[in-house]
Amino acid sequence: MTPELWLETPGAGLSTYTGPIVDSHIHLFDPRRPQGIPWPPKGDAIHRPTLPADYFAVSKKHGITGAIAVEASPWQDDNFWLLETLRDDARMLGFVGNLVPGAGDFLPTLERLAAEPLFLGIRCGNLWDRDLREDVRNPAFIDGLRALAGSGRSLDSANPDARLIEALLEIAHQVPELRIVVDHLPGAVIPAHQEQTFLHNLRALAAHPGVFAKISQIPVNASDSAPARNRLDTLWELFGEDRCLFGSDWPNSLREAPFRDTVGSALWFMRDKSALAKTKFFSTNSARAYR
Repeated sequence: MTPELWLETPGAGLSTYTGPIVDSHIHLFDPRRPQGIPWPPKGDAIHRPTLPADYFAVSKKHGITGAIAVEASPWQDDNFWLLETLRDDARMLGFVGNLVPGAGDFLPTLERLAAEPLFLGIRCGNLWDRDLREDVRNPAFIDGLRALAGSGRSLDSANPDARLIEALLEIAHQVPELRIVVDHLPGAVIPAHQEQTFLHNLRALAAHPGVFAKISQIPVNASDSAPARNRLDTLWELFGEDRCLFGSDWPNSLREAPFRDTVGSALWFMRDKSALAKTKFFSTNSARAYR
């Protein structure tokens, strides 16, 4: 089933995009491993094996032709587990790992991973009890990001808030050659008293040409929510058709809606964009962001 066959469902919009879709944000893990997994916890609805075959069994009928995995573990060895997990499925286009710039083992591990074409970058942000705003004050952390940029890889962020955008802006100033992908911006929860600061810094961040916005965590009721629509319009205004890319956040997104509705929200968001803009958003911008 191609996407256009179900776009008349409520809230999905009337897009005519039928081209390939690259999902730039999925998570893979397997709690059956002897060591288990650090996330999601036992008892969580998504605490079950989520492997490439599981993802494409759900997504293929919605036009997904390729995907990028984002590490869901702080364990360094899981970078290599993830690499081996997606290596045999050509539909998996690569992965964003999890390393700590400035740590004693960062440079040798980065060197090992940089020899793998499937390794696309690392993710740092407000997760695993880390604080990016504090990290950027550490010269060794910034040196690690320079090494990351030198390897040709990118930096993904996590769980955006006003402090995170401030930290990313500092990184963009100090390491302008580093490509940055800001994840989950539609879902950012910003208190009213921080909204203007958030928007000011986000605008300054978007002025850096190497910064991309991953349009993931689009609220499924965005068509009925003025604040959600305003956030999406602002992101498109700031980053434009060349630096916005689609991500589903599967299987985390299943807590909010079926996969069909997650894709439908993205198609609704792009409903009035040009055919070229849709192709960039759903397919080619992921290659620009992650090379």
